[in-house]
Amino acid sequence: MTKHKINPEAPDKENPEWTSADFAKSKRVWEIPQLAHLSKRRPGERGPQKAPTKKQVTLRLDKDVVERFRATGPGWQVRINDALRKARV
Repeated sequence: MTKHKINPEAPDKENPEWTSADFAKSKRVWEIPQLAHLSKRRPGERGPQKAPTKKQVTLRLDKDVVERFRATGPGWQVRINDALRKARV
């Protein structure tokens, strides 16, 4: 028994490739009243924080301090927060 390989380049009758006319007629989910409930927010809108426990501030630090924390990779801001927490008086 041979297995049929699917050719990704072959046209799909059930899901044809969209044309520019298809894109021109399309609507965003929030533009359709019956479907608007499916979209919690529009692109670019930030959702509510799950646990708003942080406060955004502007803080000026020495360049070498920032570079040293950044060199440790992703999550360096959290590590600065942890270092400040440990230094609490």
